Formats: sequence, structure tokens, C-alpha cells
Amino acid sequence: MTTKTIALLLRAGYCAAALCALRLSADVVETSNGARIVGKIKSIHGGVISLSTDYAGDVEVKQALVTSITTDQPVAVRTADGVRVTGIISPSQGGVAVAGPGGAVGTPVGRISALWLAGEEDPDVVAARRKWSYEAGVDINGQTGTNHQLSTDYGFKATLTGPNDLLKLYTDYNRQETDGQVSADQFKAGVDYSDNFTELESWYVKDEAGFDRVNDILFYDIAAGGLGYDLIKRKDETLTGRVGLSYRYDEYSGPGARDLSEPGADFGVQYTRQFRSSLLADTLSFDPTFQDPANFVISHELRYDIPLVSPYWKLSVGMSNNYNSRPVDGVDKLDTLYFARLVLTWGFKPAP
Repeated sequence: MTTKTIALLLRAGYCAAALCALRLSADVVETSNGARIVGKIKSIHGGVISLSTDYAGDVEVKQALVTSITTDQPVAVRTADGVRVTGIISPSQGGVAVAGPGGAVGTPVGRISALWLAGEEDPDVVAARRKWSYEAGVDINGQTGTNHQLSTDYGFKATLTGPNDLLKLYTDYNRQETDGQVSADQFKAGVDYSDNFTELESWYVKDEAGFDRVNDILFYDIAAGGLGYDLIKRKDETLTGRVGLSYRYDEYSGPGARDLSEPGADFGVQYTRQFRSSLLADTLSFDPTFQDPANFVISHELRYDIPLVSPYWKLSVGMSNNYNSRPVDGVDKLDTLYFARLVLTWGFKPAP
């Protein structure tokens, strides 16, 4: 055997050893239909196994379809009966075995409540923790020529998301000048809190206050609370109806105008549809007074959020409508604003 032949054999042996090492350094998930997925297991949570692969990126597999799991590094496992162990997982009869410091623990794959990388937090603990997210947006539009117009809008929103509840804090200011005259001067700030006490049922409270100087509203406040029901509740789509009671207060600045202070009803609809990377949101509220149901206000906003190149920026386009059935003299009942806002986002981002 020549020296060249020996060198070729040694090189082939090294390559084979390297390939074996690469194969052994990967996690393996096998399913009931015979599929074998090689990658790195990130977690098991909510009946879904999440893996990262070199050939397909991040992959999710339904836990109910998995028959066997193999890991090359220790992971933390919590079973359905509360047993928690950290170790390397290997296939065993009837499921898997987790080789921990105190010995191996056997369990069917379906009895694993959660799995996460060793040293990280239990995903159930992370999911139960409330998380803040924030948005700040600005919209500036101008027009010259026959008419001269300048419109500015500034808004901020903070959202606290929990496993079963949601808190929204928001504020917005809009000012518009047309041919040197102020045609819009509006400010609002509000809070909206909802809590799901069952899978589909919830209760809510909300309050919004502000002013509208063009419509001679020196100060207004609408407080409401009631029950909600999720007519559609999926991971990528929700439709919630609301019914409750409200209290409406309007203080007018015009001469001879009578202030309004009346209890009433509150009806609302909230719809969201999450696409692959964009979001459609539509909200509507209707608040008539009990003393005169023909005296009511309607608030509506439809928007479509489009992410930009940076994960922190998005473009929000849409329209908002405010309808007052009893406006002051000389003011239209319907006030419509079209917007295209550049929005900065930071904090927690829920998975689409």
C-alpha cells in the first residue's frame, strides 16, 4: 500500500468521523407517519414542538404526532404529573427516557407538558408573565396650490399583555389647518382593560377623555363597562362583541350650548386578522344615551399595519370616523380622518 493510498484512506476516515459527529450532534424528532426531522429542539409548549433546522429554518410539529425524541445535550423536561428533570433524552419502549442526575425517567412523548433548553426559563412561567409593548407614531401631511393644508397627528400606545387579560393605554393628538384656518384640533387619552374569565367570555372596563375645539367640545368623557364574547378566536384571527353600560359627559364651550351628562348603553365590535407579516384591525363602538337613544356617538377605526425593513418600524394606514348625532350648529355630524403613519414599536412582540 503506497503512501498516497494511506493518506487518501486517512482523509476518508476523517471525513466519515466528522459526518458522524455532525449527525450525533443534532436532535432528532420522529413522527407516527415515519418522518424524521433532524435539527435542534428549542421547546415543547402548548402541544407544539419547535425546532431549528439548517435546511428549513424554524419548524413546528404537533406533539400528538411525535413518537420519539432524541437530544444530544441536556434539556429541562416537565411531565404531566409535575415531575421535572434535566438530562439527555433518548428513545425508550413506549416513549422516551430522560437521563438525569438521579437516574432515568421514562415517559410517553404525549405526557411531556413542557421542554426547554437547560438554563432557560420554563415556557409556562414566561407565558404567564405579563409583558409590555409600546408604539409611538407620527403623521404629517401637507398640500399647496389651490388650497394650503397642513395636518399633523401624534399618537402613543402602551399594551400590557397577559395570558388571559389585556390592558391598553393610548393617547392621540390631531391638528389640521386649511387656508390659515384651524379645521381640526382634537386630543384624546384612554384606557381599555379586558379579562377572559372563560375561554370565550370576558368582562371589560374602558374610559376615554379629551377635547375637540373645532366642534366646541371643551371636554368629553365616555366611561363604560360590560361583558364581551369571542365570536371568533383563533391564533391569527379574533372577533369580539361587547355589550355594557356607559356614562357620557360633554362640556361645550359655545354660547347657549347645554352640557350633556347622561347614562347610556355601550356596544362594540373588535376584529383583528394577522397575516404572515401584516395586521388588519377594525374597531367600532356605539354609545346611545338612555334618555334619548337618538343622541349617540359612534367611534370607528380601520387600520392596516405593514412592517418595514427594520423590526422596530411599521407603516400604519387607515381611517378613523367619529359620528355625533347631535353636533353643535355649523358642524358636520361625521368627522373622518385618513392617515398613513410611521410607527416605532418596541417591547414584547406576540408571535403571529
